[in-house]
Order: sequence, then structure tokens, then C-alpha cells
Amino acid sequence: MASRGFRVHRFLRSCDWIRLRPNLNRGFSSDAVPSQLERVGFIGLGNMGYHMAKNLITAGYKVTVHDINDNTMKKFSEKGVPTKETPCQVAESSDVIITMLPTSSNVLDVYFGQNGLIESQNHLSPWLFIDSSTVDPQTSRKISMSISKCHLKEKKGYVEKPIMLDAPVSGGVPAAEAGTLTFMVGGLEAAYLAAEPLLLAMGKRTIYCGGSGNGAAAKICNNLAMAISMIGVSEAFALGQNLGIRASTLTNIFNSSSARCWSSDTYNPVPGVMPGVPSSRNYDGGFASKLMAKDLGLAITSAAEVGLESPLTSKAHNIYKRLCEKGYDSKDFSCVFRHYYSGKDEN
Repeated sequence: MASRGFRVHRFLRSCDWIRLRPNLNRGFSSDAVPSQLERVGFIGLGNMGYHMAKNLITAGYKVTVHDINDNTMKKFSEKGVPTKETPCQVAESSDVIITMLPTSSNVLDVYFGQNGLIESQNHLSPWLFIDSSTVDPQTSRKISMSISKCHLKEKKGYVEKPIMLDAPVSGGVPAAEAGTLTFMVGGLEAAYLAAEPLLLAMGKRTIYCGGSGNGAAAKICNNLAMAISMIGVSEAFALGQNLGIRASTLTNIFNSSSARCWSSDTYNPVPGVMPGVPSSRNYDGGFASKLMAKDLGLAITSAAEVGLESPLTSKAHNIYKRLCEKGYDSKDFSCVFRHYYSGKDEN
């Protein structure tokens, strides 16, 4: 039997199109799209997926979409983008499937539920499945294992069986809209290299994290640090206000000293300090507190599985659960400044 290294080498040799990259102006024509990636099925058109799918269309990919929200589907159909009623129907006309969904249970339902992507199917049309949802590593590995047991309806080069990559993203809604997301990718490295042009049509950077589930693990760690950072910055701003220091003054200090971080210089939680972020629009249109609570729950579960104490994660999880219980579940997670610490707007 051929070694894994040899199989990867053969895969790469058969896929000369992996070396293609999108133009810097993000406006390349469809004839620059690698043929094995051309037909993309996109499932999950929420705050993130909506913009990601639009960027793929702009980049020249032939995109077919599905979402449970009929109004969102209508927006795409009115622009001539094919829409399908079920994930299974999307798969029938796609070379690649991308899923961008809120929770692990949503992902499992799309893959294994009624009319799902691989429901009772042994031969699949897509050769590549990419899940960009934030889920636990175990879910990613379960789906990857199930897909690896299936076969392709039509052989694609040396690829004899379908492959899955877990490729969650960082950057939030603004980066999804601007096409500047960072993808953290787990799975077969050759498949990652083959898929890179597709990912770079939606983002500015891809990072290979290792085997199946490692992309999901990296995303959980990233969001854990992000949540704790946002809470720390919000607590500091609230304390500063109560001590008579303006948040804009503290922001200038943080951003030119050792406290500088994304939560202060890019995604400031104090209303009136920074334009274009959720705090400037009543914490609407960002990364929902309920999703942060969900991700912190995934981190706690993962930490318990490996026997790691995680007191800060547990505290952050409790804070975001309280925000959700108080009715701020759909507000951006930076609302912790106003609705947990009772921070004041900058006048």
C-alpha cells in the first residue's frame, strides 16, 4: 500500500490548480477559478455566511445556496443565484460544500438529518466538504470520519473518496464583509492546499493547524482568549470611568502601552469611542453574546476532557450566560461593558 506521503504527493501532482491564487483586487474572472472548486454549495447564510457567499460569487465561483431563512434565500434568488430547499439538493450540484452554522447540533443536522448532506448516502457528488462553523473538535472528527467512509459518484483526479476540512474563521462580521477573514484549517494537508484559493476568496489568510478537528480546537482557544480579553478591557474601562477617567483617554493609553489588544484598538466596547464597531450601533450586528456563551461552553467541555483547570473560562462563561438571561443574547458580546459592568457611553 502506498505511504501517506506518496498519496499526498500524487494528490498534489494531479491538482495543478492548487497553485492558483485570487488577484489582489478580488475581482478575478471565472476562468481563473480552479475547475475542481468551481461549483460551490454554501449552507448557512447568517451574519457571517451571507457575506462569505457573496464574496465567492464576486470571485467568480458558481455558488448554490441554502438557508432556513426564506427571506435570505430570496435575496440571493433575486440576484440570479440558485437556491435549494435542502442540503441534499445543494450537494447534488456542487463540487465543494461549505457550511457556516451557529451550533454543533445545527451542523450535525445539516450533515446527518433528514435530507442532509450525507443522509443514508454512500456515493456523494462533492469531493470536498468544508465546515467553517465553530464546533467542538469531536463533532468535526465525527463528521470527517463519516465522510471518509463514503465514495464519490465521479472520481476527481486521484481523489477516490470525499474529504472534509474543518475551517472556522476569525475576524467577525466586518472581516466577512470585507473578505479579510482568517481561516484555521484542520484535515488532510493536501486538501488544505487544494482548497486554499477558495478560502482566500473569502479571507486574507489561512493557517494550517494539523489533522482533523485541529481547526475547531484552534478556534475554541481563540474565542476563549477573545472573551476573557473583552471582559478584562470592559472591566478596566468601567473602573476608569468610576475613577473619573474618560474611556477615550484610557483607550489612547491602552493602545500605546502594554494593555493594547484587539478589544481596545479594533473592537472597542465603549459607545462613542470608535466608529464602525457594534458598540457604536447599540451593540447590533456583531458576534452575539449567545454564540460567545456557546463557544465558552465548548472550551469548558474540551478542557474537562483533557483534565485542564480553566477558572477564567468558567467565570467568563457565567458572565455571558447572565447576559443572555437578562435578554442581551442577540447583542454583540462587547455589550458586556454596558450590560454587565453598567459602563457609560462616551459623550
